Formats: sequence, structure tokens, C-alpha cells
Amino acid sequence: MHIAPPKTKPTGPQITDDLADAIHEHRLPPGTKLGEDELSDVYGVSRTVIRTALLSLSHQRLITVERNKGAFVAKPSTQEAREVFEARALLEPRTVRSAAERIDQAGLIRLQSHIDEEHAAMAAGKSGRAVHLSGLFHIEIARIAQQETILAFIEQLVARSSLIIALYWRRPAALCERHAHDALLRALRTGNGADAEELMKMHLLDILSSLNLRDAAEAPTSLRDALGPR
Repeated sequence: MHIAPPKTKPTGPQITDDLADAIHEHRLPPGTKLGEDELSDVYGVSRTVIRTALLSLSHQRLITVERNKGAFVAKPSTQEAREVFEARALLEPRTVRSAAERIDQAGLIRLQSHIDEEHAAMAAGKSGRAVHLSGLFHIEIARIAQQETILAFIEQLVARSSLIIALYWRRPAALCERHAHDALLRALRTGNGADAEELMKMHLLDILSSLNLRDAAEAPTSLRDALGPR
């Protein structure tokens, strides 16, 4: 008789990564309460392991922990929304120009892969997944530019952008305007840094103009619904 091996319980880092993905993909919108008991039940681990994962997420500024209230997915203010995209507008245009000077065939392939996955997610109606992939596209450009210090800043800003878009995006069907990344990739493929820089400026400005700084996403009915099989 064949006996199935026992299911391995996820580790703290694995739970951290899974929750981070759920936040970036908007399955856990800003403001969602992350109850320790419910998460412990969802993942089948102790509350101690859950607390470790939540502490890591708080260090990443993806969640906030409120005294006597618990942990919640971070909810950026409208002022922070503007500041984040203003900071990206300062960093990313010059970064994409540098990427145009350094990109190789492997880099082009990686960026095309991000675009293909992003479009597939949009076609499947998975808008949160598309936003997450869009952010990874921008991070990959910074990585190609070989500017490690700026890359660290952009990674943080993109993470905040995902939360901001979950709260304030008013054109979900036009995620990243669908062809904006294609245009950026064409400029990178030809090594045209000036065009790439200008396209990035317009792209980020368009995202900012697409934010409705009043509406907010609704929280899921339960953490199990948000974190269950996909």
C-alpha cells in the first residue's frame, strides 16, 4: 500500500513571499486585516511563524502593525501616491537611458518575457497579476542599467506603486496602457536612449494621471478566499 508523504508546512520566508505576491497582485488590497489566527489556519503553521512573516512584511513596508489592532496591508496616502510617482519620474527616465546603452540580447529576451506574461495576464482578466508583472518590467530595466543603488530605490518605489494602484487606479482595463512597454522595448532594442528616456517620462506621467485619489479597493471577504488555490 502506498502512503503519501506528509505535506510539508511552509516556512516563515515562504509565507512572507506568498503574502507579498498576494499583496502585489491585489488579492489582498490595501487596508486588509491580516489576522494571525486566520493566517495560522490558512497555512497550517503556528502563530509564531506567522508573526515572523508579518514582521518581515512590515520591514518591507508592505504592511503596517497597529498596537492593539493587528496587522493590515499598507494603505498609502494620496500625498504618498504623488510623491512615489514623482520620485519614479526623477529616477527611471535617466535609468532607462543607461539601460539602452548597456542592454544585450539576454536583457531584451527577459523584458519581452515580462511583456508577454503581462499581456497574457490582462487577457485573462488578472489585473493585479498584470500590475505586478509591470512593476517587474521596470525593475528589470534598472537591473540592466547596472545601477545597484538606484535599483534598490526603484524596487521600493515599485512596491509602493503596486499598493497605490490597487487603491487609486481608475482605468483597470488600460493597465500600463498596454503598449507603453512595447514602445519602451523597441527603443531599447535600437539603443535609442533619448527616445527611451522620453517614453519613460510620458509613461509614468500617464500612470499618475490615471490615479483616482478618492476611490479605494474593497477588502476580500476572507484571507482564505484571497490566498487559496489560483
